[in-house]
Amino acid sequence: MSVTVRVPAKVNVQLGVGGLRRDGFHDLANVFFAVALGDEVTATAAAPGAGTTLTCTGPDAGQVPLDDSNLAARAARLLAAHHGIEPDVHLHIAKDIPVAGGMAGGSADGAAALVACDALWALDTPQETLLALAAELGSDVPFALLGGVALGRGRGEILESLPVTGTFHWVFAVADGGLSTPAVFHECDRLREAAGTGSADTDVPTPDADPALLAALADGDPAALAAALTNDLQSAALSLRPALAATLAAGTQAGAIGALVSGSGPTCAFLTKDAEAAEAVAAALTASGTCRTARATHGPVPGAAVRTR
Repeated sequence: MSVTVRVPAKVNVQLGVGGLRRDGFHDLANVFFAVALGDEVTATAAAPGAGTTLTCTGPDAGQVPLDDSNLAARAARLLAAHHGIEPDVHLHIAKDIPVAGGMAGGSADGAAALVACDALWALDTPQETLLALAAELGSDVPFALLGGVALGRGRGEILESLPVTGTFHWVFAVADGGLSTPAVFHECDRLREAAGTGSADTDVPTPDADPALLAALADGDPAALAAALTNDLQSAALSLRPALAATLAAGTQAGAIGALVSGSGPTCAFLTKDAEAAEAVAAALTASGTCRTARATHGPVPGAAVRTR
């Protein structure tokens, strides 16, 4: 018996980053937006005592760890431990979200594994419990369960769903290689220290959601959303990967109405006025030589869900 779950990638339409806390995290005002680009995780029943095993196919599959560090495997074991059962399952990840690309691909796989194993093992775990387990796995995992558009506070795991109208059209330019999320946060702190503003939570105001951005989402206004896109990690990502500036410029020149580095990068996200413009921007970016590939997609879409045939 097998269960397949599809799970979306995300873009942060706002990523406000507070100062460094004593626990090593930063307070965030993180407006997550789920897009149709996604992975699929299939959970298949395994023999008693087999434990949790992993395989992966798709673009960048060779970069996906298949050991105990993989969030999908950790999710299966965490769910099994919560219910007092053995984590005997094989997980196959069909990868389409860029690896280490700032789109929460690993977190998405963790969320998908929770949903897939919960269904496979007929556990019927309450959503609140799944969200709590997801938060144990990582800051971005709860949103991959929820989907849609949401404001993440704390380190991103405290979620509030946000109203949104209509469909927004996006292009994602995928870079060669990834960027380490901890390294980008560390660079953000370093740049703040170099600028003389300080980097501790006592130096940097606690961020909050931008009212103009929330209104643009609620109104379904792409132009207003484009004007409000912000990412406090963008300067750090550009510092570590200066070539991303050329990617952002190429997408804007091709007709994108908004552009930013997605999360900690190095994927760049471009908002367009409609689906036709998205296809044109994707083609121009692919031809520009400033990225490995570019993908047009849309959102918002639901979070991790069992795929029905």
